[in-house]
Amino acid sequence: MDPFELFVSVTDVRYTYYKDTHKILGQTFSMLILQDFEAITPNLLARTIETVQGGGIVVCLLQGMKSLRGLYSMTMDVHSRYRSSTSTAAPVARFNERFLLSLGANPACLVVDDELNVLPISAGKDIVAIDPDFGVGVGRSAGKGKRKEAPGEAELQALKEGLSDTKGIGEIIAQARTLDQAKAILTFTDAITSKTLSQTVSLTAARGRGKSAALGLSISLAILHGYSNVFVTSPSPENLKTLFEFIFKGFDQLGWEEHLDYDIVQSTNPEWKGAVVRVNIFRQHRQTIQYIQPQDFHVLGQAELVVIDEAAAIPLPLVRSLLGPYLVFMASTINGYEGTGRSLSLKLLQQLREMSRPSSAMSAPSSTNGGNTDDKASGSTPLATVRTLKEIKLETPIRYGPDDSIEKWLNGLLCLDATISTSLKKTLQGCPHPSTCELFYVNRDTLFSFHPASELFLQRMMSLYVASHYKNSPNDLQLMSDAPGHHLFVLLPPLKEGDNTLPDPLVVMQVALEGNISKQSVLDNLSRGKMAGGDLIPWTISQQYQDDDFASMSGARIVRVAVHPDYAKMGYGSRALQALNSFYSGELLNLDEVVKEMDLETFEDVAKVDEDATLQTDQIAIRDASKMPPLLQRLSERQPENLDYLGVSYGLTPLLFKFWKRAGFSPLYIRQTQNDLTGEHSCVMLRGLNKNRQEVGRWLGAFSLDFRKRFIALLSYKFREFSTVSALSVLEAANQGIYTSTTEEDEERRVGGDVLVGSEVKSFFSPFDLKRLDSYAQNMLDYHVILDLLPTLAGLYFSKRFPEDVQLSGLQASILLALGLQRKSVEDVEKETEHQVAVAQCLALFSKTIRKLTKSLQTLQKEDVAKLVPDASLGMDKKTQAFVNQASGASTAVVKGGVQGLEEELDQEGREVLKALKESQREVIDSLDLKQYSIAGTEDEWAQAQAQLAKGSGVISIKNPESTKGLKRKLGGEESKKEEGGKKHKKDKKHKEGKKGKK
Repeated sequence: MDPFELFVSVTDVRYTYYKDTHKILGQTFSMLILQDFEAITPNLLARTIETVQGGGIVVCLLQGMKSLRGLYSMTMDVHSRYRSSTSTAAPVARFNERFLLSLGANPACLVVDDELNVLPISAGKDIVAIDPDFGVGVGRSAGKGKRKEAPGEAELQALKEGLSDTKGIGEIIAQARTLDQAKAILTFTDAITSKTLSQTVSLTAARGRGKSAALGLSISLAILHGYSNVFVTSPSPENLKTLFEFIFKGFDQLGWEEHLDYDIVQSTNPEWKGAVVRVNIFRQHRQTIQYIQPQDFHVLGQAELVVIDEAAAIPLPLVRSLLGPYLVFMASTINGYEGTGRSLSLKLLQQLREMSRPSSAMSAPSSTNGGNTDDKASGSTPLATVRTLKEIKLETPIRYGPDDSIEKWLNGLLCLDATISTSLKKTLQGCPHPSTCELFYVNRDTLFSFHPASELFLQRMMSLYVASHYKNSPNDLQLMSDAPGHHLFVLLPPLKEGDNTLPDPLVVMQVALEGNISKQSVLDNLSRGKMAGGDLIPWTISQQYQDDDFASMSGARIVRVAVHPDYAKMGYGSRALQALNSFYSGELLNLDEVVKEMDLETFEDVAKVDEDATLQTDQIAIRDASKMPPLLQRLSERQPENLDYLGVSYGLTPLLFKFWKRAGFSPLYIRQTQNDLTGEHSCVMLRGLNKNRQEVGRWLGAFSLDFRKRFIALLSYKFREFSTVSALSVLEAANQGIYTSTTEEDEERRVGGDVLVGSEVKSFFSPFDLKRLDSYAQNMLDYHVILDLLPTLAGLYFSKRFPEDVQLSGLQASILLALGLQRKSVEDVEKETEHQVAVAQCLALFSKTIRKLTKSLQTLQKEDVAKLVPDASLGMDKKTQAFVNQASGASTAVVKGGVQGLEEELDQEGREVLKALKESQREVIDSLDLKQYSIAGTEDEWAQAQAQLAKGSGVISIKNPESTKGLKRKLGGEESKKEEGGKKHKKDKKHKEGKKGKK
C-alpha cells in the first residue's frame, strides 16, 4: 500500500475551507497546514494557529519564488476590498513584510525551500540541544530527564487529595489539569449547589486554558445535583466537541455508562458533521442536555441551566437575550481572533457588574420584565436587575506550556495581548491641557517596518484600539497597514526638552479618504440598484438621496477615534478632531516647514527583487533606521489632500452621538435595522471644513432637511425603540445641519414658506379638530379624545412650522415627541424617566403643551382673517370686496392702501349701532303719554301751598286737571264691570244647559 494512502487512512485529517474555519473553534489538533498564502488573513492565522497543541507543527505553503521579497509585492485576496476611487495607488503589502520579519525573529520557526534546505532568515537554524532538567510545563511532553514542577502543581495536588473523599466533586476535580481550572470548577459547583437561579458565572481566558473542559465537567456535576433541563449554545455545535467530550469524561468518573444511564443523540445535519446535539440521562430521573442555536433563545422557558460557550463569537444582542431567570454559565476568549471579544467584557460584563451592586439593584425596578415589549422584540431585553455575577479568569495554559514561543509570536504579530499600563511617570505628570497637545501624522512605512522602536509604538496604538473600542479583530491591523486610502494620526502630549523617550499617544485616529467617484460610475450603479465596494459614505448618501453629484466630491471618513481610557472625557478627542479639521482646511500648513524630497528608502524600494537573488543568498532584514522616513510628522510639514467634508459612520449610542454632535457633525442617515454584531443602528454624520463651511452648508442643509422629514415619519416604526432623549437629540442635530449656512439668501430660501399660515391650518385640522384641541386645552376633555391629532401636531412642531415664539421646554418637547411621534403611552414615558415624572405630572405638562400650540393655531387663524377685511376708505361693502378678491384670483386679496384694520372696522360698526340704538330709544320715549307726570297749578295755588308749608304742614296737594290718571281709573272700572257681567252671563248659561240635560 502506498505510504501516503496508509497515512491518510490511519490519521484523523480534518479538511476545511478558510471560510469555514470558525467551526473548528475550541478543538485541538497536532498539525496545521495552510495552503494558498494569498488568501490568508490575520483573522485566519489567529483562528487556526491557536488550535494547535504544544509540540505540534504549523506548516505554511508558498508558491515557488526566487526571493522571499516577492512576498512584499504579493497581491493578497483581501486587497481587492481596499481599492477605492479616491486613490489610484495599489494596496501595499506592509503586513507581509512585518509577517516575514517576525518569522525570522521566532526561534521556533524554520523557513525551508522545496528541497527542505533551511533558508538564512530562519532563527531556528541555530538550534541547540535541550537541557535535560528543563521542563516545558503541563501541555507538552518533557521527554527524558527530570521534570520541573509547574507553578501551583503542589497546591492542585493537595486540593485533589482534600476532596477525594467527597462524593461527586472529588471524582470530577481529579480531572482538572491546572489549579486555575480546579478553582473554576469549584466556583461553578458553588453556583450549582446554591440553587440561586438568577446568577451568572463568567469564565474568561486566552486560548488553550481549558475553558470548555471546565464547563463540561461542571455540567456533569449539575446533572448529578438533579438539574433536569440544561441548554448549551455556541456559534456552531462543532465548537462544543471538547465540552461534550468532558461531559462524558465526568460521567465516566461518576461511574455512569452509555446506554444504561444516558443516550447520545448526534445531528443529522450534514453541515454539522455528526456533532452531538443532545444527551438524554435517565439514571435518577429524566434529564436532558440540549444544544440550541443562539437565535433560539425563546425556547428557554423551562431552562434551569444555560451554558454559553464561545460567548464572544455570538452577537451581543443574542447573548443578552440568552440571559434569564435561570443559572447561566458563560465562557469566552477575551483576546483572540473574535471581533467581539472585547464587547463582552466592555459592555455585557460591565452591565452585569453594575446590576450586581446592591445600590443599583435597590434603585432599579425589581421586575425582570421592566423594559418595553419593543425591547424584547428587538432582542435587547433589559437584564434582570436582581442577577448576581461571579467572574473567573484562567491564566495557566494547558494546550501548550507557559511562555510558549509560538503563542508569544502570534500575540506580538497580531497585537492580541496589547494592554495599557499606567506608568509612574504618567501618574506624576498629570493631564496636559488639550490645547497644548499636538496632532501628528504617522508614517505607515516606518510603523510596520518591524523596527523595535516602531513596534513598541504600534503596540501602544493597538492597545488604545483594544481598550477604547469593542469591535476589534486582527484584520483591522492589515487594513491599517495595507489600505492605500487610510491614514493614521496620533495626539501627543507636549514634549519637554531633553525628553528622548517615545511618548504615549493620548488619541489614535484612523482616517479613510473617500469620494471622487466619476458621475458615470454613480449613474451606472444607481440604475442597477447596487453599491460598489469601498467609499462607504459617498455610496450610502448617493443611494439614500438618489443624488449623483455628491459622490464626485472628496471627503475623509473618520474610521476610529481611540482615546486613552485614563484620559477619556477630558476633551482630547475633540481636540484631535479640531486639529484634523484645521489640517484639511489648510490652516496648519507652513510652506517653510514642508519637508523637501530626501534620499529615504520607501517600502517600494525595499520590495524590489534583485535579478541575481536566490533563496539561499537573499538577506531579509529590518531596514536601516537612518534611511526610513520619520515615524511622526508635524502637520505643518505635510501638504493636506483637497477635501470637501469630514464624515463618520458608527454604531449609534447616546454617548457617541453626543460626542459627534458636539463636534459639529449632522446626521444624514440612520439604518433602520440593527447591526447583527452589536445590536446598534449604523449612523452616518457629516460636517463641512472650516475653509468651505458656506458652500457645504447649501447641500448639507438640503440633505438635513430631508433627513429630518424622514426621521420624524419613521419615529413610529423601528425608531420607536429609541429613548425619547436620543430621538430628540437626533432632531436637534439635524436642525444644526439645516441652519449651517448663515447667508441671507439661504436664510430666505430656508425660512420662506416654512412657517405655518392660517390658511394652511384648515388642510391639517378640521374645525371639529380645532374645537377638540381647544376643549382639551381648557381641561374639558380627556387626552384620549385628541390622540389622533398628536402625530400631525407634533410633526408640525418638530418640523419648525410653528412661529419662533412658540418654544417648549425640554421635558414638554420630549413628552410631545414620545406621545405624538413615537406613539408611546403615558406609562411608557413614566418608565423611561425611571418614575421621576409620574403619569399625573406628565399629563399636566402635556396639557400645557397643547394649550400653547392651540393658542398659536388660533392666533394664526385670526391673523389670516384680519388680512381678508377690506378698508372702508375704498367705499366698498364686504360683498363687493369679496367679488374683487374673487375676480383678482386671490384668496387673500391685499390692495395697497385699501386694507382696513380689524379694530378700526369694529369701532366704526360700534358707533353706527349706538346711533341706531339712541334713535330707537327716542321713538319709544316720544310715543309715551307724559301729561300725567306734568306739574299743574297757578301762581296763586303755589303761593297758598308755600304758606301751608310755612305753618308746618308736611303734605300739600295740587290738582292737575290735565292728568289722564283719573280717566284711566274710570275706564278701568268700567272694563272690570263688563268682565264681571260677562262671567255672570256665562255661568247662568251653563246652569240652564245643565237643567236641560237632566230633563
